[in-house]
Amino acid sequence: MSLAIRRAFTDLSVGQVHHAACGDPAAPAVLLLHQSPRSWREYAAVLPRLGEHWHAIAMDTAGFGDSAAGEGPASIEHFAQVALELIDALQLPRVHVVGHHTGGVVAIELAALAPARVASLVLSSTPFTDAAFRKARAERPPIDEVAPSTDGSHLMALWQRRQGFYPPQRPELLEAFVRDALAVVDPEAGHRAVAAYRMEERIGLLTQPVCILRATADPFAAPHVQELMHHLPHATRVDIEGGMVPLPDQMPDAFAAAVHTFLEGLAP
Repeated sequence: MSLAIRRAFTDLSVGQVHHAACGDPAAPAVLLLHQSPRSWREYAAVLPRLGEHWHAIAMDTAGFGDSAAGEGPASIEHFAQVALELIDALQLPRVHVVGHHTGGVVAIELAALAPARVASLVLSSTPFTDAAFRKARAERPPIDEVAPSTDGSHLMALWQRRQGFYPPQRPELLEAFVRDALAVVDPEAGHRAVAAYRMEERIGLLTQPVCILRATADPFAAPHVQELMHHLPHATRVDIEGGMVPLPDQMPDAFAAAVHTFLEGLAP
């Protein structure tokens, strides 16, 4: 029988922030940060697997899922600050941080912002954002932004934009993405935040142990691994064969096993 997932809201500076947790609260804490425009549900199948050994916590990033956005434009710095507020509110002295896509970018900023509070990082399918990245992103069309239509065709457009990057014969993964995308006011906000983030000015501050997960069939993130390894020469790398954009909910066993093996290896 899988472990129960407990859900809760916490009052923070932005308003109410939602998280889901699994495992013994006395165990070392692992904070999981999702991609855009997903929610904690990206880790719904991962939480019980990690919860067997860790206090696994998946939060909804500010403005996504059931978490309030707060005032002002979305930014990676804002997301990281709210994550730190949650860590404080849950009275967690230190956490291991796992981030997927946008979540990985937030994890880097969180580790740079509060190094004493972040014990280690797992960066899954995380892009390296520098001037070249920002220029390329500025020249591309929005990722998940579709104009509403009276006949509902925009819902199909949202599905089709992602379809090629999701495993065939797994429509439930695309359904989960569409549900989360429709639940937020601005599904593109997280992508804009990533596109504006100056990672090259922050990544050098990281001294924590780092594991870089590479989903081999993720065309957006897989090419960035070499850049990340260049800036984080102490990092270890794990390839997950066949992993695509929805890696945590596509392959929860492989994802959780990679995270657990890395964290277990850090124990003295």
